Amino acid sequence: MTPPAIDMSSTTTTTSTEDKPKNVGFRIGLGDITPNNLGQLKRLNTVLFPVVYAPGFYKDVLEVGEFAKIIYFNDVCVGAVCCRKEPVAGSNNEQNLYIATLGVLAPYRRLGLGSEMLKHILEQAKLSLTAAGQAKVAKVYLHVQSNNEEALEFYKKHGFENVEKCENYYSQFEVSDAYKLEKVIN
Repeated sequence: MTPPAIDMSSTTTTTSTEDKPKNVGFRIGLGDITPNNLGQLKRLNTVLFPVVYAPGFYKDVLEVGEFAKIIYFNDVCVGAVCCRKEPVAGSNNEQNLYIATLGVLAPYRRLGLGSEMLKHILEQAKLSLTAAGQAKVAKVYLHVQSNNEEALEFYKKHGFENVEKCENYYSQFEVSDAYKLEKVIN
């Protein structure tokens, strides 16, 4: 296992769910995705998402730096976020950031891990506004299946807006419609 790149050791968190103990101390760490732990990411994605990602997806993940992370809970890999950079049409110095995946294994949900990953991505996007020689992130966006109320509420809580309904976006699924959510970075 790759040690966490960002260590938030001695984080003590109070959970708000009834089925989880309160006042539990635990360690959360964000780690880089590297060729050495790419297998962990592939396994996570197999468990978390009903989509099989092509080898090109994983190759691209290795090249986005801070916009792809694995999250550890007490040194156990339990989730990940993977983004892709996209150029903004007509701009040489702006890009959009697409969140392709963000997921946490079910037993570790509602502990703030998804929020921790999303906060990291949004902070890195904001840092791009002041970074010299780097394209600035204009907005962060993603698609959420229209019946995924939990995810819609999660992103709304973090300032994302529903900007479009995409009919038949997930054509391979019974519920095929999605919402496009986005957050402008400024």
